[in-house]
Amino acid sequence: MALTVGVLGGMGPRATADFFWKLIELTPAQRDQDHLRVLIESNPWIPDRSAFILGEGEDPTPWLVEAARRLEVAGADFLVIPCNTAHYFLQAIRDSVGIPVLDITEAVVEAAVREVPGLVTAGLLATTATVHTRLYHRTFARWEVQVVVPEREEQEVVDRAIYSVKAGDLGPGVREDVRRVGLGLVARGAQAIVLGCTEIPLVVDPEEWPVPVLDSTLALARTTVRTALSTWREEDESMARSQKGR
Repeated sequence: MALTVGVLGGMGPRATADFFWKLIELTPAQRDQDHLRVLIESNPWIPDRSAFILGEGEDPTPWLVEAARRLEVAGADFLVIPCNTAHYFLQAIRDSVGIPVLDITEAVVEAAVREVPGLVTAGLLATTATVHTRLYHRTFARWEVQVVVPEREEQEVVDRAIYSVKAGDLGPGVREDVRRVGLGLVARGAQAIVLGCTEIPLVVDPEEWPVPVLDSTLALARTTVRTALSTWREEDESMARSQKGR
């Protein structure tokens, strides 16, 4: 059987729903029973991750740990977190459970180096907190890829856009603000743009951009499907080997 996916979500609900939809779309299925078993803990009451990181809010760690443990007890074989900023707390979450927790930055960076040959510089659109904690800088550094980020005023535009999406505004004004900042990163040498906040893909059409756009939600969904189905593939291969030997 495929592994059961545990989704630590609600940060925010639209981003979690987008992740689940992409998970469904990416799963090779012809009937209901071919899809993955997915347990979703969508808890929008988890304190704001950015606020805490920037010294302005309640620590969300206990909430994240509690949610992760609930998913484990409910039967999840591994966990995913469709929120980039929450990965600042990844080690604490991993330490609290006995099952694997995937890293969204690893999924994105692996996709980046695979899909953008010769990648040297990537632009990052994310929350101020994600930029501040250098989550993507560290992961990209292993591949010797530099990260460029918006200037201070541009970053404020990105943050406002993210919170606009959380408030339900997916309109042309928000889309243009994100695109304008992204094009600024391209002008500074970015060969690809990482959408390093799971709200941002909701207001970006990759076809409108002059460089590859790396959707962190999509990258995590792809890695999740691959991880969940790995058990099936191993069982199929084992069965094939067994049948050959008869």
